[in-house]
Amino acid sequence: MFARIMMAASLLVAVATVATPKNSFAAGASDWQMAVARTIADKQVYPRSALMRQMEGTAKVKMTVDRTGAIKSYEVVQATGVRVLDNEVERLMERVNPLPKPPSDMGDEYLTFILPLSWALQ
Repeated sequence: MFARIMMAASLLVAVATVATPKNSFAAGASDWQMAVARTIADKQVYPRSALMRQMEGTAKVKMTVDRTGAIKSYEVVQATGVRVLDNEVERLMERVNPLPKPPSDMGDEYLTFILPLSWALQ
């Protein structure tokens, strides 16, 4: 049963549009967003206890990164409501730091964006 649940679990990551004060969207931003999404997807895990209890949830995390890709701050703006998944968000932020370096043409010293995270069973 557990193996079947693990195989059916999916982790969904999509990176929302990067917010800059000028609302400009640099040419390399889309590639960078995909690189960030891949990095997070590679390091996101479904906690075993959540899998066993068939718990699902979606969170939104507001992140600020610097020009090197280092996460300078993050804030959970929408929790999953499932304690074990909400605790996983903090561990995930530690595993993904630093993120890929943003392209130089993205402008500002710090980039802020909303990261949606999802834990879903299929």
